[in-house]
Amino acid sequence: MISLLYHDVVADSDFSASGFGGSGADRYKLTVPEFENHVAAIAEVNHEGALTAIDPQALPGADGRIYLTFDDGGVSAHQLTAEILERRGWRGTFFITTDYIGKPAFLNAGQIRDLRQRGHSIGTHSCSHPPLMARRPRTQLNREWRDSAAVLSDILGEPIVLASVPGGFYAPNVAAAAAESGITALFNSDPVSASSRVDGCQVYGRYAIQRNVGPRTAARIVAGDLFPRFIQYCHWHGTMTLQRIGGMYYHRLRRAWLEGPSAE
Repeated sequence: MISLLYHDVVADSDFSASGFGGSGADRYKLTVPEFENHVAAIAEVNHEGALTAIDPQALPGADGRIYLTFDDGGVSAHQLTAEILERRGWRGTFFITTDYIGKPAFLNAGQIRDLRQRGHSIGTHSCSHPPLMARRPRTQLNREWRDSAAVLSDILGEPIVLASVPGGFYAPNVAAAAAESGITALFNSDPVSASSRVDGCQVYGRYAIQRNVGPRTAARIVAGDLFPRFIQYCHWHGTMTLQRIGGMYYHRLRRAWLEGPSAE
C-alpha cells in the first residue's frame, strides 16, 4: 500500500486562502495547476483503476492500493481538491484538525458532511495540531484523539476510526493513545509502505509531497521507484533526529529560518 500525503490546493498561489498560514505550512501547498499535474502523472502509472478513499474495513487487505490523503482540513479540500479528484472518478481521505472547524481558511461542518456524502473519507488530525505530539503527556494525547473523533462523529453521524499525526512527530505512545480512543488506523509521515501494530491500532506510513516534489517524482513513488523513496526516507529520518535532539528549540530555529528575523 502506498499513501501520498498532500495538504492544501490553492488558486493563484494564494497560500493564505486555505489551511494554516506561514512559510512552513506554505511549503506543503500546491496551486491548482500543480496538483492537476500530480493527478495526471499518478494516473499514468496507476493500473489499479479509480483511486478510492480509505475504507478502514478494507485496509488489512489493501496491499498494492494507492491512496491520496490530505492533512489539516483547509477549506480548499471542499472547494478545489475534491472536485479535481472527482473529475477522474477518484476519492481522497481528508484528516481534519477539529479546533479549526468553521474558522477562516478551514472547512466548516457542512462542507465536511458534503465531502463524506460525495464518497470521500474523513479522519481526525487531532484537536489542536500540537507540535512535537509524541512528547505530549498521555492525558493530552487521549484528549486530542478522543475529543476530535467525537466532534467529527457528531458532524457525520458515524464512528471516526481514521487519524493522522500532526507534524508527523510519531512514537508508539501516540498510537497507543489513538487505540484507546477507538482509532484503528493511524497514518504518520514516515515514508515507508509497510505498517506496524500498536495495541489495537494499525500504523501506516506516507510519502509527504512538498512543493519541491514534482509530479513525476510523485508518480515514481507510486510506481515503486526505490530512489525517490530512499531520498524521502533519508530526509525524513534526518529531520526527526534533529527534532528529537532539539525539541522546541529546533522548531523555533526552523520557524525563524523559514519566516525571517521577524518571526516570533
